[in-house]
This record gives sequence, C-alpha cells and structure tokens, in this order.
Amino acid sequence: MKKSILYISILTLGLSVSCKSDKKEVPTQETTDVEIKTEENVQNRATAKEEPAYYADDKKVVLTLESKSESTATGNIVFTQDQGIVTMIAVLDGLTEGEHAIHIHEKADCSSSDGKSAGGHWNPTAEPHGKWGDAAGYHKGDIGNFKANAKGHGTITKITDAWCIGCGDETKDILGKAIIVHQGTDDFTSQPSGAAGTRVSCGGIIQ
Repeated sequence: MKKSILYISILTLGLSVSCKSDKKEVPTQETTDVEIKTEENVQNRATAKEEPAYYADDKKVVLTLESKSESTATGNIVFTQDQGIVTMIAVLDGLTEGEHAIHIHEKADCSSSDGKSAGGHWNPTAEPHGKWGDAAGYHKGDIGNFKANAKGHGTITKITDAWCIGCGDETKDILGKAIIVHQGTDDFTSQPSGAAGTRVSCGGIIQ
C-alpha cells in the first residue's frame, strides 16, 4: 500500500513538472511571432520610404515651325518638363534682322497660309494682353520678343511653372496649342495681341 502511494506521488510530481515545462514553451513561440511581424513592418516602412515622390518628369515635345505668309521663317522648338518646371528652347531661322514676337496661340492648327487657323493668343485665365509677369495682367501665351541677327537667326529660352505638358489643367496645359512667330515686335500694350503684325511661322504643340 505504501509503495502504491509513493508511486502515485512520484507520478503526480512528474506530470506537474511536465505541465510547467510546456507552459514555458508557449511564450517563446508567441515572442517569435511578434518578432517576425515587427520585422515585416519595419521592412514595409523601409520600402515605403524608398518609393520616390511622383512628378510628371521627363516629358518632352519637339516641334518644327513652318513658314507662313510667304516668309522664309522656320524653326525648331523643344519643350521639356521636370518636376513641374517647363523649359522652352526655340531656335529660329529665315527671319528679317531685328526683334520679333513669339506667342502661344489657342489651337494647334497651322493649316492656313497666314497662320490664322491657330486662333488668337492662348489666354485661359481671361487676362488682358501684356508683358509676362505684369501685375496688370498677361496671357499665358505672352512669351515676348527675341532678336534675329543679320543672318536671320534667333533663339529664345523660357523657363516657367505656369505651363505643363499634358497635365490636363486647362489653365496650364500647352498641349493642343501652337507657337506663332510674328514679323513685328510685341508692344505689350495694344489689345488683344500687342500689334505684332503678320504671322510668319507656325508649329503645333502636339505629341
């Protein structure tokens, strides 16, 4: 009888130790799971930080200007956009020596012989004509004047965040418009277009 009681006591003690041992293993597994989840979260956050901010970068439009109004004026223009800034570089030839006006007009239509198919100045904000940046108002298409040398060659560069290439904003998007070069000079005063005279060259801003 005493042997039976001793045996039962030993068995009970063994089971108790075993249960305690099992309970100690459970937190170890839970801790591992937490560590894995934490590592995944860190990796996800790191990946999110590495993603670059979105800009409408590397957009580019190249256009050729054709002669209008029986002139010999031609040219090439490149528009590029980088982080919301548009740069226009125009190289023009076949002009008479002196100053000439250059504007963005409202339609990319250069089909007429006089360039008038391109419509009037691009003016999406309904401002009066004027010099770019004038507090009294100016058109988004009022680029300004440039000089042609004795060989009829001229260049002009413009950099602005007031334009965009294909952004869909009607007050900024230059796609679907046209570049017009005039025989005369923009006086920045006469309405609605600065009395710049004959349209001698035209090119549509299209992709």
